[in-house]
Amino acid sequence: MLAAALDRKGPLADARLDFPLPHRVTAGHALAAESLMTASAVAALLEILNLETLEVNLFRGRSPQDRWQRVFGGQVIGQALVAACRTVEGRTPHSMHAYFLIGGDPKVPIIYEVDRIRDGKSFTTRRVVAIQHGQAIFTLMVSFHNDEPGLTHQVPMPDVPLPEQLPTEAEVRANMQPTLPEAVRRYYERERPIELRPVQYDRYLGKKYEDGKFNVWIRATGKLPDDPAIHQCVLAYASDMALLDTALVPHGRSLFETEFMGASLDHALWLHRPFRADDWLLYAQESPSMTGARGFTRGLIFTRDGTLVASVAQEGLVRIRRNS
Repeated sequence: MLAAALDRKGPLADARLDFPLPHRVTAGHALAAESLMTASAVAALLEILNLETLEVNLFRGRSPQDRWQRVFGGQVIGQALVAACRTVEGRTPHSMHAYFLIGGDPKVPIIYEVDRIRDGKSFTTRRVVAIQHGQAIFTLMVSFHNDEPGLTHQVPMPDVPLPEQLPTEAEVRANMQPTLPEAVRRYYERERPIELRPVQYDRYLGKKYEDGKFNVWIRATGKLPDDPAIHQCVLAYASDMALLDTALVPHGRSLFETEFMGASLDHALWLHRPFRADDWLLYAQESPSMTGARGFTRGLIFTRDGTLVASVAQEGLVRIRRNS
């Protein structure tokens, strides 16, 4: 059950693993050490998603204590989905629609209040409000439904190189990092719970793709528990990664550049079919429009065998900073 799976007694609680690194890491141990570090990052993500239950319909989440000045949007999406799932039995989420109202403060906890809007014969609806400093910073509507018999179809997956044919993050750090912009270098220096392998890697070096398309393989960097609810919440977290940046693909630019300030405004996610978030997934993104400092982006997420498992849409603010 979803509520049990994401409760303190479920797999997320059991995911608090200790990954001690040896005091001395020799060249022969380097690969194993990196594997331990990435697995530790996944354990930290699971702990972040493991909300504390305060009262019926009331939960508390915490943020990683890093140097970011705002809470990562995917974190709030993932935590809010966990809160909604804690209040639903026997049905799985199939769609969610979110608005980012105010930038989150990573120094203080986030309170998630769930409104049990409807428990119908076929569908369940929940509204989640994230609160900090006494005001709403984020709101999420989630619909739950179990699959029924019916027709089926899907679009084909783009024909792109497989992840094994692309540079790993370790190879980027070792071979390409000196050629990258400073902000991109800093990104690759951090251990993260989600690995990205961009197909159009040269866009970070200034190449324009006027069709606005950007493909990136994603997966959790360590093994996840088997419960499908956990994989859905991890994908909700990852679905906010790199998506708004795609709005700058037609311009040969990136939000890594200090000239730009970007912020997600809204976010929608539809879950179509089962998947594992610790297997490679192709996130095929595009940006049909940018106007009024608002970039519109959307994405399709496929398993490596071409099965469409999720769709995403987002509008975000992309401002050009004024010269001081």
